[in-house]
Amino acid sequence: MPTLQFKGKASVWNHHLAIPYHTLEEVRDLDFQPGKGDGNLIVEGDNLLALKALLPQYAGKVQCIYIDPPYNTGNEGWVYNDNVNSPLIRQWLGREVGTDDLTRHDKWLCMMVPRLKLLRELLADDGAIFVSIDDNEVHRLREMMDEVFGEDQWTATFIWEKRTTRENRRVFSFNHDYIVLCAPNRDLFEARRGLLPLTEEVEARYGNPDSDPRGPWQSVSLNAQAGHATEDQFYRIKTPGGRTLDPPPGRCWTVTEKRLKELIADNRVWFGQDGTNVPRLKKFRSEAKEGLTPHTLWTAAEVGTTDSAKKALLQLFDQELPFEAVKPVELLLHILRIGTDLDSIILDSFAGSGTTMHAVMELNGEDGGSRKCILVQMTEATEKEPEKNISRDITRERVKRAIEKNGYNSGFRYLRVGKAIDAQTMLAGELPTYTELAKHVYYLRTGAYHPDANQVSETDYFVGGTEREALFLIYKNDYDALTRLALTLELAEKFRSAHEAKRYVVYAPACYLDQESLADMKIDFVLIPYELHRRG
Repeated sequence: MPTLQFKGKASVWNHHLAIPYHTLEEVRDLDFQPGKGDGNLIVEGDNLLALKALLPQYAGKVQCIYIDPPYNTGNEGWVYNDNVNSPLIRQWLGREVGTDDLTRHDKWLCMMVPRLKLLRELLADDGAIFVSIDDNEVHRLREMMDEVFGEDQWTATFIWEKRTTRENRRVFSFNHDYIVLCAPNRDLFEARRGLLPLTEEVEARYGNPDSDPRGPWQSVSLNAQAGHATEDQFYRIKTPGGRTLDPPPGRCWTVTEKRLKELIADNRVWFGQDGTNVPRLKKFRSEAKEGLTPHTLWTAAEVGTTDSAKKALLQLFDQELPFEAVKPVELLLHILRIGTDLDSIILDSFAGSGTTMHAVMELNGEDGGSRKCILVQMTEATEKEPEKNISRDITRERVKRAIEKNGYNSGFRYLRVGKAIDAQTMLAGELPTYTELAKHVYYLRTGAYHPDANQVSETDYFVGGTEREALFLIYKNDYDALTRLALTLELAEKFRSAHEAKRYVVYAPACYLDQESLADMKIDFVLIPYELHRRG
C-alpha cells in the first residue's frame, strides 16, 4: 500500500504510546445537572492528553467519533505544541502556523497522527469516525487514515454544501467542505448503519388512487434489463382492460408468470385507472423501511450552512458571536442518524462551540435515545490572553444554554485534565498524593469519578466501593515508605472483615500472598505502578 511521507513522521508515528496517562479531575462548580446527563462529559485540556486519559475506560466503546480539526488554511492561528522528543519538531513548538510556513502541512500531519491513533483505540469494532475538512488537507487526510486505520478499512467522502451564496473574491467560489468517514470494519458498520428520515419529497410519492385498505403506496417498475433473465421471465400479459403486453424490447418481467398471478390476486399490481397500462408493483408505505439510504451529497437544505449555524449560535449567546468556526446542529444530526444507535457513546475531541453535544441531546429528545457524548476542548490560553478558556466559556456555556432554552432533560459533568500518573512518571520521582491516586484508581476501575474524596481513607487504605467490589490502595506519597508496603494476609483479612463485597480489588507495590490464596479470598491484586493501567 502506498504511504504518505512527511517531515517528522518517524518521530510521531508511535508518539501516542509515550503520552503519559493523566488524571481527569471533576470541577463540580462547572457541572450542570449531572444527574440528568450521566455519561455526558466536557473535558477541558489538551486533546492528546485527554484522549489518553479516556483510554482505560472507553477503549473500544465509542461508536461514533466526529472531529473538526484545523483545516490548515494558514489563517487559523493554530500552534503545534506536542512534546515530541525530536530536535526537528522542537524547533516548531510554540510557533503559529501561517500561510508562509513551508512546513505547515508536515506540522498538521504530525499533529493529527497521534490523535488519530488514540481515536482508533477508542473506536468500537462497528464504529465509524467522521472528519470535517476542506481542500487544503483532504487528500492527505485520506492517505493518513488509510495508514492509521488499516488498508482493509472502508472510507466514504461526503460533500457538504456549506454555503449557498456566491463568493466573488476568489478564482472560484468554494461552496462546499468534505466529511471523510472511515469505518475500520465495513461489514459491521454496514449492518448497523442508520437510515435518514423520509423527506417530504419522498413522502409525496405515496398515494392511494384505488383506495387500497392497506393505505398509501407508490409503484415501481415490473420490467428490467434482460441480461441475466431466465426463460420464465418472458411471457405475455393480458391487462384487466383487455390489452396484450410483451416485455419491452431488450427487457424482461422482474417476476415469473406464476408469481405475477399471485401478486395480482393480492391486489399488488397496478395497471392504471383504466386497466391498460404496463403493470407496476405496488410498494406500501406501511411496509417500507423507516428511512432513506444516505447519499454522499449533503445539501444546505438538508444539513444547514455555516451561516445558519452562526445565526443559531447568536440566538443562544444574545446576539454576540463567541466562535467563528461553528457547524450547524442539522449537520451533526445527519451524522448521528447515520452513525449511532439509541445508546451509543459519541466523542468529539475538537469540540469548539459544542455543537456535537447539542445535537446528541436534540436527537435523544426526538427518538427517546440515551446516547452519551464526550467533548474535549482546549482553553487556547496564550501569553497575551492567559485567562482565555474556550472550553469553559464557550463549549460549556453553549451546551448549558441549549439545555435551558430547549428544555432538554439532560446535563453534563465538567472535567479537567490533571497531572500525569503512570509508571514512568512515578518512577521518575513525581508521586501523586494519596487522594489523587485513589481517585484515579476509582475511575480506572469503575468508569466513574469519585463521588466524595472525603470518604477516601489513607489510614485504612479504603478507596470506595460499588455493588460488586471494594477498592483498596496500599500507598504512601513517600519512596522509603513504598519500599516497605505490601498486601499481607493480615491486611487482606482486615479488608474483608471491614467491608462486605463480592470481590476485593487491591492496588499495592507488592504482594505477599500466592495466587491460590488470592483466588480463595476473591482478591484481584494490581501491582503499582507497573500494572496501574491494566485493563479489565
